[in-house]
Amino acid sequence: MHMLGVDIGGSGIKGCLVDTKTGELIGERHRIATPQPATPAAIAHTLKALVEHFDWKGPVGCGFPATIHNGIAKSAANIDKSWIETDAEHLFADVTGKPCYVLNDADAAGLAEMRFGAGKDRKGVIILITVGTGIGTAVFVNGHLLPNTELGHLMLEGMVAEHYCSDAVRKREDLSWGRWGKRFNKYLARLEFLFSPDLFILGGGSASKLEKFVDRIETRAPLIPAASLNQAGIIGAALYAAEQQG
Repeated sequence: MHMLGVDIGGSGIKGCLVDTKTGELIGERHRIATPQPATPAAIAHTLKALVEHFDWKGPVGCGFPATIHNGIAKSAANIDKSWIETDAEHLFADVTGKPCYVLNDADAAGLAEMRFGAGKDRKGVIILITVGTGIGTAVFVNGHLLPNTELGHLMLEGMVAEHYCSDAVRKREDLSWGRWGKRFNKYLARLEFLFSPDLFILGGGSASKLEKFVDRIETRAPLIPAASLNQAGIIGAALYAAEQQG
């Protein structure tokens, strides 16, 4: 089955057709800059432009930077606060004229990794962590998703964790990979204490730099890079839409 997957982020809205049987992208990915301010109406019309770019007539899956409950945004990370309590699924469907299915963006990336990537055929408790402007998480138990965990917002060293060890913090404070790795290890240790995971999967730009700081990681659970990296959100969103279609 082919499905349009869209990854809505604070700086860009990216989409591509996906073969949901193989996880492969079909054709070229298309990106449109996220409108500023990133209000519900502005993002919805940008999504419509993306759908029209692909001349897509079917359902659309969207990974979105918020906790999502029955299609309704309950938080707003890196987007306009007016999203809180907005019914994203109905808004997107009304504007695009297509059925739209919305889930948390890190959960979307996690679905892709568990189906086709580093988590394929792995059992136990697995935590995918996306590290970028913030920190997103997706938790799976024997392949089943616990949605909307948002563990990047745990308190660590007296502050929100993503304000302590995100990639944006590494760049802003000009931290070496080694110094940043020590911070990230503290974050992983907190997750390990709370959840006793069997595996950590690292996504986002930091995944390709793992060799630069892996020697600072001291957790019992291994830390491995995600396989699909920057495409995971698109693939997972398409998978989610296909599942909702039955």
